[in-house]
Amino acid sequence: MDEALLRGLAPGVLAVLVRRGADFAAAEDAVQDALVEAVRVWPAGAPRDPKGWLITVAWRRFLDAARSDASRRRREDLVDREPAPGPASPVDDTLRLYFLCAHPALSPSSAVALTLRAVGGLTTRQIAQAYLVPEATMAQRISRAKRTVSKVRLDRPGDVSTVLRVLYLVFNEGYSGDVDLAAEAVRLTRQLAASIDHPEVAGLLALMLLHHARRAARTAPDGSLVPLAEQDRARWDTGAIAEGIAILQAALARDRLGEFQAQAAIAALHADAPTAAETDWVQIVEWYDELARLTGSPVVRLNRAVAVGEADGPRAGLAALAELDAALPRHTAVAAYLHERDGDLATAARLYAEAARKASSPAERDHLTRQAARINARQGP
Repeated sequence: MDEALLRGLAPGVLAVLVRRGADFAAAEDAVQDALVEAVRVWPAGAPRDPKGWLITVAWRRFLDAARSDASRRRREDLVDREPAPGPASPVDDTLRLYFLCAHPALSPSSAVALTLRAVGGLTTRQIAQAYLVPEATMAQRISRAKRTVSKVRLDRPGDVSTVLRVLYLVFNEGYSGDVDLAAEAVRLTRQLAASIDHPEVAGLLALMLLHHARRAARTAPDGSLVPLAEQDRARWDTGAIAEGIAILQAALARDRLGEFQAQAAIAALHADAPTAAETDWVQIVEWYDELARLTGSPVVRLNRAVAVGEADGPRAGLAALAELDAALPRHTAVAAYLHERDGDLATAARLYAEAARKASSPAERDHLTRQAARINARQGP
């Protein structure tokens, strides 16, 4: 049984049922039933048209359910609309699902869960494990999301930026349990890029590939974080870097700059540097300027302060940092790093310890604690 084939076909089958008039929740249940039936019968002989087979079985399961709880007139209308058996239409409706799952009526967490379920083909259990929540909790979240989008009509163009933000949220979840959400996000974004010609879709795909290429070097064997400057660049995936840069260059050539393209350009400059010392920080600062103009994000300006500290010296970085709200996440950690670069070890050690107490994850907390201990050891008793 080719699980990848089933996961790849499921979104298109679901989209066909929705387009025929099935409400989202009932259609999704019918598709899941069809997938279970495929797992049962296909090993004895796979159909010549797998997608067409799944559509036929899912539609019949939907009709069976509709007959049990819908009015006679509604049932008759649905039966009359049942198409004759035959090859599946070559039209791919998956793109509709992206926009449906990223509907603004949904919270970000619900949009991500529904995207993983409906477009990604993951089970509720897999999604729950990835988010470290009980399966029943995730099932309720997905069920509420399905009820919400069942009332939505897709009669207007979707918001591409919302879809991209949902995919970026999936990517940033990284890896947990038996589901690699970063890899899943790359797969889904590739699928979206094949369905829609948009430079920001390409920019997001390039950004994901460039970040994902460094993944193997980001942690030490004991699980501790390895800062970018200390990573073993021989462990970076050069194939993914080359692909990401090529996709980015094609997107930038269209002269429709967006925030994901700008982020990808920064990631490309890091990935293209043979060593940390050879990083083109001046150009990175310029890209952060573009990104700040596009987003107005204080987090972008925080990252820019680090780049300024590398390009123009730590005091210039501290001056840029002083313009920002000290309550920003990672502000204290950035201040500690810049003070260390400036030679003020006592202040750096104190700030690293303070940043560790504010850290949002155990790995980040442990890393900052080690930094404080390292500097205290350098200072001596």
